[in-house]
Amino acid sequence: MKDLISELVKAVVTNLSAESVLPEGITYKINIDATKDKSHGDFASNIALVLSKQAKMPPRKLAELIVEKLIDTKHENLEKVEIAGPGFINFFVSSSSNFSVINTILAKEHEFGRSKVGQGKKIQVEFVSANPTGPLHVGHGRGAAYGASVSDLLEAVGYDVSREYYVNDAGRQMNILAASVWLRYLETYYELDFPVNGYKGEYIHQIADALKQQHGDSFLHNTESVFANLPKDENEGGDKELYIDAVIQRAKQLLEDNYAIVFAQGLDAIVEDIRDDLHGFGINYQEWFSEASLTNDIDKALQQLDENGHLYEEKGAIWFRSTAFGDDKDRVVKRDNGETTYFASDIAYHLNKFERGFDKVINIWGADHHGYIPRVKAAMQALNVDPEKLEVRLVQFAILYRGKERVQMSTRSGSFVTLRELRKEVGNDAARFFYVTRKAEQHMDFDLDLAKSESKDNPVYYIQYAHARICSMLRKLEEMSLSVDSTQGLNYLSENANDKEVELAKQLSNYPQQLETAATNQEPHILTHYLRELASNFHAYYNSSKVLVDEAEIRNSRITLNLAVKQVIQNGLKLLGVQAPEEM
Repeated sequence: MKDLISELVKAVVTNLSAESVLPEGITYKINIDATKDKSHGDFASNIALVLSKQAKMPPRKLAELIVEKLIDTKHENLEKVEIAGPGFINFFVSSSSNFSVINTILAKEHEFGRSKVGQGKKIQVEFVSANPTGPLHVGHGRGAAYGASVSDLLEAVGYDVSREYYVNDAGRQMNILAASVWLRYLETYYELDFPVNGYKGEYIHQIADALKQQHGDSFLHNTESVFANLPKDENEGGDKELYIDAVIQRAKQLLEDNYAIVFAQGLDAIVEDIRDDLHGFGINYQEWFSEASLTNDIDKALQQLDENGHLYEEKGAIWFRSTAFGDDKDRVVKRDNGETTYFASDIAYHLNKFERGFDKVINIWGADHHGYIPRVKAAMQALNVDPEKLEVRLVQFAILYRGKERVQMSTRSGSFVTLRELRKEVGNDAARFFYVTRKAEQHMDFDLDLAKSESKDNPVYYIQYAHARICSMLRKLEEMSLSVDSTQGLNYLSENANDKEVELAKQLSNYPQQLETAATNQEPHILTHYLRELASNFHAYYNSSKVLVDEAEIRNSRITLNLAVKQVIQNGLKLLGVQAPEEM
């Protein structure tokens, strides 16, 4: 219906151009939106306001001319067209046409609502990308659910989407992990004081045990050789950062080539755990990109920046002049010891992304990375990449509550609730749905009790129950040896529908627009709200209108409407990574 109205308006604008009311060859966009207040019709357009300046007349006057021509068309699907406010045009759809969408839903099934808005465009969505220094915790879960839903929504409207996880498998944090694993390995032979700044989770012990099982005492060194002449740790009045760096250097010195084995043991175990965890959460990637593979890319990116005149040397370090592109200060890309910075790796990584031919790159980062955006965009601009092609969505970490007590989380200390534990407690469906019920940048408290409750206050349960109720009704229909005549049902609805049935049909017809809006704005919460409202209206209708009645026409009309509701709920939940159960 939205497309039909758009075509009717387009024809009128063409007609007005032919009559010289509007200039020929004008460019414009027709916006047709579903109304929130149904007293203002089913759809509305601001076309008169958009074109009034080019028509050189007040918007309302132009709206009158447009409406006059729309009325002349006398289209069977439009009951009436009215003007509101300064020049908005409201469209009232005829009662019979409200139910034409049901035929479309039943014919297209899983494809209903999908479109080709993004056809021919390649988008990369990079999300989660948590450092492989420990298991994913509930804070990472929100970025995972959001990134997966955004990817699936974009794919549903025609984009070619590539999902990517950036594995930070190089740098200091990974060396701290390797040193932590080695020290826990040594602890299986003798007691030692574990570094304040080491990774302390139980998973480190498990990796160390596996290391010992596979390699025996190959990496064993005595206490004196490991700890002699090291600086003091923080608990002894020293600096924890200097101490852990000294431990890392000692590990590299003593282990020599074997250090790479210890390093890989920690990295591989954690990456595999993350991969398995996300797969269990219904999330799979096309690419797991290794930071360590960027060595040549970093050299190439820095050389290109230098050739473009955007690098300079100061106090032995190499700096990127990012202030020239709006950043608040210049950034070091190579330290005075010759080592490149994490930012240099990030520059190379983003250049690599665009060299792979993506039309747009979407990074989904934690909200604490807000200050990082200007420098990355500055680097892209300096490398002659349009910075507008890089979009960064910030996600607030979800805060978990048990009762009224907030759970503190720290990967380094090992005190955190893992995503796997959350999934086990509340289930994948509740976790995936709850994570995307609010805008990603908004603060979120994750209510465990609500997520597990079986009540209408739990939105995912309420929506799934609507689907299960319809499935239950269909099983009863089969037990009664009855079939469905959808043609008869639609004919009856067109002539005899009550207000609840009309409202449900209008909601169903609005699904494609809600899906497109959620996808193009990267806001899956739009779809969660839509599904909750649809479920609410369905439950009200189902409770007031018995479906399996003796009168065949009424029975067929209600079953047919139910089937359309069932399909739309199923389609919407799938895009959110949530199951549509047949029994509950």
